[in-house]
Amino acid sequence: MSGEPGFWDNATKAQKLMKERTALVEAVEALESMESRNTEVEELLELAELDSDDSLLPDMTTQLDDVTAEVEKAELRRMMTSPNDRNGAVLQINAGAGGTDSCDWANMLLRMYTRWAEEHKFKVALLDVLPHEEAGIKNATVSVDGAWAYGFLKAENGVHRLVRISPFDAANRRHTAFASVFVVPEEDDNIDVNILESDLRVDTYRASGAGGQHVNRTDSAIRITHLPTGIVVQCQAERSQHKNRSKAMKVLAARLADLERKKRNAEREEIEAAKQGINFGSQIRSYVLAPYRMVKDHRTSFEVGNTDAVLDGAIDGFIKAWLLRDDR
Repeated sequence: MSGEPGFWDNATKAQKLMKERTALVEAVEALESMESRNTEVEELLELAELDSDDSLLPDMTTQLDDVTAEVEKAELRRMMTSPNDRNGAVLQINAGAGGTDSCDWANMLLRMYTRWAEEHKFKVALLDVLPHEEAGIKNATVSVDGAWAYGFLKAENGVHRLVRISPFDAANRRHTAFASVFVVPEEDDNIDVNILESDLRVDTYRASGAGGQHVNRTDSAIRITHLPTGIVVQCQAERSQHKNRSKAMKVLAARLADLERKKRNAEREEIEAAKQGINFGSQIRSYVLAPYRMVKDHRTSFEVGNTDAVLDGAIDGFIKAWLLRDDR
């Protein structure tokens, strides 16, 4: 295909076709892998029956678990029908109502998604973070690079509610805190985003987070305002102003592509609905640490009692339940 005369004359179309080809190849390879593993299990089972050999049971169990995991993964990807689902994602977390507790909660969510992404072998980069004076963060922007990252993480759009005994309350009272999660796909090949330098206002400032003396001495952080839309993006993750600008432009392109996507169709209505007030009554999921321990998704009624595991990144059950609901 790519070797055909004139194939690369239209770079955008060529990249789109190569992306579709990659998706098809991955689907075929996944099916072949599942069939191969299934055959291995059947052969082991036949061998065990012929020889009455129970020693093969642990190997069969392991193989069967692997096949089951691959089938479940393939089933989840089958539910992802949007052309953007294979893209990487840009995830934004903002503290809401709840004062210092909400900032601490936003930081807990940042850790949760980072651990989840790392477990799934996605590449995670903290693009920007604004620390709170006492604890936690006011907001953060993270890129999650890898195939299907957006398809999974779009399930997390909305307000997340935490109920616990506040570590910031000397009277040890129970507090409720809120934080919002907003996810957009990284720029795809189907939308041509043309960013004019004349439409940008670029400000530099000194980074406020960790990074050593060099970060604090130089104006390496970048804030870019897209004047026609009012979109503002920031990045202070790198010591180099050039690298921060590059990453900020990447986020801006993703935001502008998402804006254009909303104009073309109504696919993003649910995401926009999730950007309501970050306070009581608007949450999609509650994380209760006191007086009992439970995490419950209010859209699907899926719930888990092991709150520590969830906060450590074990959120696949919630994502799967949302995808199953969304597939109906």
